[in-house]
Amino acid sequence: MRKEYRVGIIGATGMVGQRFVTLMEGHPWFRLTAVAASGRSAGRTYEEAVKDRWAMSSPIPREARDLVVLDAQADAERLAGMADFVFCAVDMPKDEIQALEERYARLECPVVSNNSAHRWTEDVPMVVPEINAGHIRLIDAQRARLGTKRGFIAVKSNCSLQSYVPALHPLRKYGLDRALVCTYQAISGAGKTFERWPEMVDNCIPYIGGEEEKSEREPLRIWGEVRDGAIVPAKGPVITCQCIRVPVLNGHTAAVFVKFAKKPTKEQLIGKLREFSGEPQRLQLPSAPKQFIQYLEEDNRPQVALDVDFEKGMGVSVGRLREDTVYDYKFVGLSHNTVRGAAGGAVLCAELLKAHGYIEKK
Repeated sequence: MRKEYRVGIIGATGMVGQRFVTLMEGHPWFRLTAVAASGRSAGRTYEEAVKDRWAMSSPIPREARDLVVLDAQADAERLAGMADFVFCAVDMPKDEIQALEERYARLECPVVSNNSAHRWTEDVPMVVPEINAGHIRLIDAQRARLGTKRGFIAVKSNCSLQSYVPALHPLRKYGLDRALVCTYQAISGAGKTFERWPEMVDNCIPYIGGEEEKSEREPLRIWGEVRDGAIVPAKGPVITCQCIRVPVLNGHTAAVFVKFAKKPTKEQLIGKLREFSGEPQRLQLPSAPKQFIQYLEEDNRPQVALDVDFEKGMGVSVGRLREDTVYDYKFVGLSHNTVRGAAGGAVLCAELLKAHGYIEKK
């Protein structure tokens, strides 16, 4: 299929922005036409702007190297005219991100955001495509509020959620009552490499600012209902979470403990995990993993070294499901935090929005 949708990336020089750039290479629907960052990088070619901090394992894609970096704020009108929609992954104060993303939406340029700033704006859908694809219909109410025909904002959830929420979702059928989650999160989630954060070598930090609140609250919005142009969050399950930064480059791991209203069998739970799929698989979207969740029988899996790139980083790995002495069961989940948990999840969201007609060519 000919690449037909022009894509801009706001925040293209950062860790997640770089991942967006790599994911546009060879994409069958989307073609990178513009990159933007802060004024410090503006005016240089993309290759010049990132040459000393390129953090991806693959080279800078050819189609991105010679693009001139725009100023995300000063050149907003220009960028909005160069793209059918934009991805956004910027490091700015929350109120500034909210204003920036809404500005692009009002310029009739849809925004698919990796940022947290609009995750609790009532008419902005926060989408994990396999779980709550139906929430994208909130865009109709949002467009009415903004007074736009094309423009809107859609966001993805926090990176930590991808290591456990996809696994919890199919288990809700059995009356999931509560979950205790401990996440062990890679340094790339902070936009770092070991070269830029040597203090993390052989170290763990038992605190990631704001992460635990996001990890406890955001799943309830994902599982909520669309009502009167807003999301009414689900009332349960109750989730408590602790988030720890660990010396791993890519891959968020979660240790999960679950309690049910009526305890199912281990075989029932594993069956639900293995058979679970959603709208991206039904539509055969380009970035959709064929198998969303793999269950691994080995006692020493999932492992970051062996499993983080499952389904090109878009799948979730689960293992060690067993009975617990306090809760009913416990298990371990793993996801790639800058692919499924960040840029890849946003690309899949954009594909879903395109498939349902919310992203159109100008």
